[in-house]
Amino acid sequence: MAGGIASEEMVIALGKEKILSSFGAGGLSLDRLEAAINCIQQALPQGPYAFNLIHSPNEPAIERRAVDLYLKYGVRTVEASAFLDLTPNIVYYRAAGLGVNAANQIEIKNKVIAKISRREVASKFLQPAPAKILKELVEKGLISELQANLAAGLPIADDITVEADSGGHTDNRPLVCLLPSILALKNEIQEKYRYSTPIRVGVAGGIGTPQSAIAGFMMGAAYIVTGSVNQSCVEAGTCEYTKQLLAQAEMADMMMAPAADMFEMGVKLQVLKRGTMFPLRAQKLYEIYRNYNSIEDIPIEEREKLEKQIFRKSLAQIWEEAATYLSKKNPEKLGKAINNPKMKMAAIFRWYLGLSSRWSSSGEKGREVDYQIWCGPVMGSFNDWVRDSYLAEPKNRRVVDVAHHIMTGAAFLYRIQSLKLQGLQISDDYCQYHPVSSTDW
Repeated sequence: MAGGIASEEMVIALGKEKILSSFGAGGLSLDRLEAAINCIQQALPQGPYAFNLIHSPNEPAIERRAVDLYLKYGVRTVEASAFLDLTPNIVYYRAAGLGVNAANQIEIKNKVIAKISRREVASKFLQPAPAKILKELVEKGLISELQANLAAGLPIADDITVEADSGGHTDNRPLVCLLPSILALKNEIQEKYRYSTPIRVGVAGGIGTPQSAIAGFMMGAAYIVTGSVNQSCVEAGTCEYTKQLLAQAEMADMMMAPAADMFEMGVKLQVLKRGTMFPLRAQKLYEIYRNYNSIEDIPIEEREKLEKQIFRKSLAQIWEEAATYLSKKNPEKLGKAINNPKMKMAAIFRWYLGLSSRWSSSGEKGREVDYQIWCGPVMGSFNDWVRDSYLAEPKNRRVVDVAHHIMTGAAFLYRIQSLKLQGLQISDDYCQYHPVSSTDW
């Protein structure tokens, strides 16, 4: 979960139990990311840990600077997410970690976990890097000829996480359709390239109970990934108010809303709607963006509503703040926005879309109705499962406990089903797994 929601504390707590977790690096400054790397590496010198690398189609320099940091500090596992296509940056990270040991065996130091929800994107990560990109990296002196040759025979990813109906960026794909398709694709590509180490395929999106976990494993997943349910845990980088909202959520309390990073493209993400006006207000901004070519074209009554209800400042003030931000982060984009009224309007609207997720994490007082909380329907099913148990309260939710109960419950359900298949009659009263605190063991 981006913005540091999957925090240092979360990664360290899970890592100490030998559970791999990915730090939510998306949207963070380089200084903040560098501090997280140092913190996690100090606490987990032998791992396991991973760092997220989010695709930034509008600002590729951000993606590249994150890769530079990962290479500088020897971060050996990245989780590549939201990629629409392979970029030189992810290929650079992968190839830069290739080499040959004294026994003339290929060593892959930089591991890649690709989180995907589309077959065409999965295909790119399952295959070797394009020759054109490798050639360009060699010409720039970023990788050696040897590394390029090795990369030409290896897949970009070691693992593919099939992301179904998740929180945040999602295609809302049903797992029962998506996973079999990606598994079949993996087998086709394995047959073609004959990799010495076959790529593993795991699942994410909708995983947050023993039932969903065992469903993923029975369908052929090699591992499971949780996301939404971790946000209400003690270690998550979210404020207490947000955690309380998440703990009250039901399965129907989510909806799609415009995403800040790809606003102009109409890309949406899944968020919590219960207890917040963000999704409706964000959708209103996108409708206005589509209907008008500039801020000046918006009827005065509509502009006054935006200033009073959503921004709580004049649009001129919002533009000044957006321009100051862009002048530091992306001066080229600022120059274009100044001369393009439509782009300027998008920059103003993204002020709200971008800050709303930070307000949710930091607990911005007075902005509770504008909190942007990335969340999938699994949050509701998790709350149903833990109701009347010690995990019903957010203050008792710790990521290691949650992971333990999901996996223990999945093992319990598997055994029950195995016994039933052998003809053993088992009452339904004995077929449920309920979380129990370690103090009650």
